Amino acid sequence: MSSTKGTDRLDDFDEVAIGHGIPATYQDLQGKVQNVPTATRELMLRALGKVSREAENLSPPRMELDEATKCYLPTFLEKEKVWGISLQLYELRSARSWGLGDFEDLKAACEIAAAAGADFVGLSPVHALFLSQPTRCSPYSPSNRKFLNPLYIAVDKLPGYEAAWVDQDSLATLQEAEFVDYEGVTRLKLPVLRKVWQASAEATAGRETFERFRSGAGEELRLHALFEALSLAMVERGHGGGWTDWPAEFRSKDSDTVKRFADDHADEVEFHCWLQWVAAEQLQEAEHCARSTGMRIGLYFDLAVGEAPDGSSSWSTPELVLQGLRVGAPPDVFSTSGQDWGLVALSPAALKAKDMRPYAELLDASMRFAGALRIDHAMGLWQLFLLPEGETPAVGGYLRYPFQDMVVTLAAESHRRGTIVIGEDLGNVPDGFRDMMAKAQILGYRVLYFEPVDEVVGSPAVPHLSLACLSTHDLPPLIGWWRGDDIRLAREFGLTDEPGAEASLRERQGRRSAFIQALQDAGLSSAAVGSISEPAGAISEELFVAMHRLLARSPSVTVALRLADLVGEDRQTNVPGTSEAYPNWRLKLRLPLEEIAGSSLFQRVVAAVTAERPRQS
Repeated sequence: MSSTKGTDRLDDFDEVAIGHGIPATYQDLQGKVQNVPTATRELMLRALGKVSREAENLSPPRMELDEATKCYLPTFLEKEKVWGISLQLYELRSARSWGLGDFEDLKAACEIAAAAGADFVGLSPVHALFLSQPTRCSPYSPSNRKFLNPLYIAVDKLPGYEAAWVDQDSLATLQEAEFVDYEGVTRLKLPVLRKVWQASAEATAGRETFERFRSGAGEELRLHALFEALSLAMVERGHGGGWTDWPAEFRSKDSDTVKRFADDHADEVEFHCWLQWVAAEQLQEAEHCARSTGMRIGLYFDLAVGEAPDGSSSWSTPELVLQGLRVGAPPDVFSTSGQDWGLVALSPAALKAKDMRPYAELLDASMRFAGALRIDHAMGLWQLFLLPEGETPAVGGYLRYPFQDMVVTLAAESHRRGTIVIGEDLGNVPDGFRDMMAKAQILGYRVLYFEPVDEVVGSPAVPHLSLACLSTHDLPPLIGWWRGDDIRLAREFGLTDEPGAEASLRERQGRRSAFIQALQDAGLSSAAVGSISEPAGAISEELFVAMHRLLARSPSVTVALRLADLVGEDRQTNVPGTSEAYPNWRLKLRLPLEEIAGSSLFQRVVAAVTAERPRQS
């Protein structure tokens, strides 16, 4: 009898869990069905908060859309295929910036791209990170996605700035460094920014605009600024920059201790509000520059899939996130242990309870500056793979979101701001998801390295409604990929064993030969297929340019060229699975911004791409 009762309770739990979008199984990349532990599903259900436990009152999320739900798409994309340049803002090296690319450098990059015939400049996320811990520099692990990284402020362009405030020796050291020194940049910029702020506080010019910005951003801006002030103070006292490392009395924004801190440090809180205003003003100027140069899309932004669990967002609005769970990816052939991305996700129950307003506001925070927005891990519109904090991905499972509400909100904000939406749909993509993306006019994301070589040009395998590129920030630029540098790094850092590395190098050699054959067949190269037989073989400039021309012939309506490729870089931006072993998110371009337009490689590649995708109006 007790066994029957236990089974009944499990059946009831299953119905309730499924009703809230917590399936008992999932299908992995190899098509194998994996069971999700009951304990994980119970944790997901608790994280959703006060939700119905009556199965008969529930309707599970469905991947459905009505015909009217479509994201914005400009009319010129109905008849033209366009291209742009993607870059990491910090990697830009110029004679005037302070050891890290900034919003003034972005304007210069837009002018270079527009003059070459590009219609957009794409950026990795510029979300707020941790000023108190500058080495936490991954743009995909933000403290708060609704605010900006103040380190990108071009300090020397601010009214009231005086060059005498800057230690010129420190500045020269930062400018000459091979890698971005985030701690050094912060030490140099923050004190100067404080001086500019103090000078501006005594002036009337701009004050009214700042107050309008602060009033419009409301309580969330105040809380983010308060978090930044607290975070810096906590680090000075020997604690961590994230709120989970603070003394207990500081971990709640509503505590009496936090309220006293806010009152006692009102000027510091206002300073961090001002930083956000200045950053937004300069970014708006860059967006205006992009449009005024003739680029029809302008800036193309990237929205990270989640936020750091100890950051500003989860401290300011804890009711919006799924407590005790982390976003990741299930085990697969590429990562046998799975992945823990160390991010917290928005709660679908909280979004529904607030009529999706938090999601709309999150989208608008990026869309107001962007002609296009890439949704990192777009499958999160339907489901996210979650694992209990402190556990491995092996015990993780999927939580589903109100798909129709998510996409309706995305489409509405897209039309309101006139922003094209691109969905990064790589990895474990559910059946039917890409069809729903196409139905909603969300562009897919196609990486040439991953596509079947014989299907790159003129094949339905690469849909017209997509953005195509050679690679991503987690892979080397073309020169390094052709040599197999990423495989050697994986072997060096213990991310793969010797047999695995040898197999990957053989596969890479086969890919290179297939690409050479495809280039020959397309009339883009005269190189012999067997002319590069060694795994360490270097790519010739002829093949390099031809690969970009092949990319430009993709059916995809948009194509993104990686700036690192255009200036001949060979090092990858980020090596997944490493932290200290590799300078992730710190590499600068070797070629200064001032010399890019005159580079022969840049000129050859953009000429080839423009020949395939000329700007028609």
